[in-house]
Amino acid sequence: MNVGLWLLLYAANSLFVYWVVLGDGAAKFEGWRAAFIVDWLPAAWWTSEQIALYTLLIWLGHTLWFVIGLFVPEARAFFW
Repeated sequence: MNVGLWLLLYAANSLFVYWVVLGDGAAKFEGWRAAFIVDWLPAAWWTSEQIALYTLLIWLGHTLWFVIGLFVPEARAFFW
């Protein structure tokens, strides 16, 4: 994956996280819709604050992976 696409994907992810954490996105994902971003069953009972915190923590991991991918091109091809 080239650097331009890497930057674009990270920017799109960051905009989504911004909307969920600081906008009203977490409230829209409360209930069964939380499975779309949390991806496991107990999330259906989470509050919007818990969803926002989870999203923020996952974004911190994505940020670390993004920085590594800037300097190690092989990391850009690793998806789990």
